This record gives sequence, structure tokens and C-alpha cells, in this order.
Amino acid sequence: MTRYFSSSFKTTAAALLSLSLTALPATAEPSTAQQPPAYDIDLTNYQYPYPVSFFELNSQQHAGATQPLKMAYMDVPPAAGKSKGKNIVLMHGKNFNSAYWRDTIKALSDAGYRVIAPDQISFGKSTKPIAYQYSFQQLANNTKQLLDHLGVKQASVVGHSMGGMLATRFSLMFSEMTQQLILVNPIGLEDWKTKVPYASVDAIYKSTLAANYKQIKQYQLSSYYDNQWQPSYDEWVNLLAGITTDKNYPLFAWNAALTADMIFTQPVVYEFGQVSMPTLLIIGTRDRSALGKDRVSGEVKASLGRYDLLGKQTAKAIPNAKLVELDNVGHMPQIEAFDRFIEPLVGFLDEQK
Repeated sequence: MTRYFSSSFKTTAAALLSLSLTALPATAEPSTAQQPPAYDIDLTNYQYPYPVSFFELNSQQHAGATQPLKMAYMDVPPAAGKSKGKNIVLMHGKNFNSAYWRDTIKALSDAGYRVIAPDQISFGKSTKPIAYQYSFQQLANNTKQLLDHLGVKQASVVGHSMGGMLATRFSLMFSEMTQQLILVNPIGLEDWKTKVPYASVDAIYKSTLAANYKQIKQYQLSSYYDNQWQPSYDEWVNLLAGITTDKNYPLFAWNAALTADMIFTQPVVYEFGQVSMPTLLIIGTRDRSALGKDRVSGEVKASLGRYDLLGKQTAKAIPNAKLVELDNVGHMPQIEAFDRFIEPLVGFLDEQK
């Protein structure tokens, strides 16, 4: 999702893990003080909704040797007797992993689609490298290798939040493979570095180490759900907060800092005009996510993350785009308003056989 950096960089930790960019209200309290279960940084003790496989790839060198990496993914076939012969690839957001697509995967499988949902390198059950130069091009290339391994020639690509930036980059690099592009409250619809001061990787890393359950939950409560919490949201807070006590959490935090820097410094907004395939934008208009929003003030802050405006602007920039706006929905349509999210998604996928 989108990150926010507090001016002290200490309170930023939660936002970094929560990547959406508004300050936490000082007076609001989380809806519950319950502490999350403990998880290791590879979520080996957390069960995904569908069987998980691992794709092994060698990517980049460390200390003069190519480092072996494992990319976790779920490959869910269409429901029996319903196959439409079409593949859907789901790309997750910054604060998440492929498990949060659970309901989406089931609905798409029931509708006759094969669904492939990877954890990108450094996320979920995938490897957390000791050293890695992150770029959207690198992650897109990793995903292409996975799809080649699975024998997928064409697919419709769905990206949420950071996954929207990755899906856009993938579609630009592999346009012949991308049948349709679907962006769900993607970040990167504006270039934050033109308005927001830069935060160094070291500063982000240091602040991320301070993350805790209360900060993460309060952030999501206020930023994602407009202070209207549902018990079903707990799972996604727990997965973020539960790893903060793991002995290897510093490695997770370092990778989180590197991917945050990738998001801030590698905009895709200037290339929307080059997207060639049919594109659907599903935009919760209440969303105000914007990276670094806490590092600016006044008029600049108010101008960032205006999804009620950015959705329309992006739909005009992409040549063959359709915009579906979801009023009174925030950054997480697939979690907060699933029925309103899934209907236009399946309808759009069905348009192209």
C-alpha cells in the first residue's frame, strides 16, 4: 500500500509497513488492544487460502555469487466444468501478500478463470534477500519468468496499490502477454518526488524497526477504513504486526525500506499514454493515499492522494481505459466493499474472451 513517513521518522515505522500516507490522529485509539499472533518473516506458520508452490530463480549477485531465491505463488484452477481458458495474475500491495486476494481468487475461479497469485520477492512467503536492487522492471521480469515456468502465454493482470505500479510496468514491458490491465486503487498516479522531500533508505530502515501492533492497527483504521473497523480486517493487521517480534525482523525491515525507495523514485505516471491494452480502473474515491504526505503541509498536503480526481485523470491518460468509481470506499475495495469490487472486475474480464 502506500507509505507515510512521519517527520520524526520514528512514528513512520507503522506507516512504512502500512504504505498509505496520512498521519495518525493523535487521539484516536485502535478498536482493540488484542496483540497479534507471532509470525516469522517468511510466514511459515501462516496458512494461505490455497496451496502454495515455490518457483526457484537466480536473480542478481551477492558477494560475487548469484543468489538463489524462491518466489511463492498460488496457482488456482477454474472451478470444475467452468473453464474459460483464460489466466488472471494478481499483484499485491506493499503492505500485503497474495493471501489477501482470498475472496477474489475464489470468485474468479468460480467464474471460470485460472488465477495465479505470487508473492513478490521480499513479500509474504518469498525470499527476503540479504542484498537486492529493487526495481519494478526486476519484479516484472521475475513474474514473467514465473509465468513462463507455468506455461502461461497470455494473461489479464490485476494490480492493487503498489501492485498497480508493478502491473503497469509489466504491461509496458510485456504488452504481447498482457491481454487486459486492471488497476485497483493503484499508487503512483502522481509523482510524489516533485512535491515531497526525499527520505533516505537508512532513515526508513531505522524507523521501520520501531513498528508495533498498536501503530499499525491505528494507521489502517484511520487511513484505510475511515475509522470504521470490521473484525475481518484484523487478519491483515496481524500479519504485518506479528512479524515485528521475529529475530529476523531487521532483514524484513531492510527489504521494506528498499521497496519503499523503489516506489518513491520509480514513477510510472509518465508512461500511462503508452499502455496499449484494454484497461479498467477500479477506484475507491475516499482514498487519500500519497507517499510522504506527512513531510509536507498546507496546500501541498491537501493536493496529494486525491483519488476522486486522480482516477479521472488516469482514465484520460490511458488510451483504452474504463473507470469505475466506488463512492465512500477507501484504499481497499477488495476488502472493504467486495461485492461492489468484484462485479465490475468479472464483467470486464468477461468482455475479452
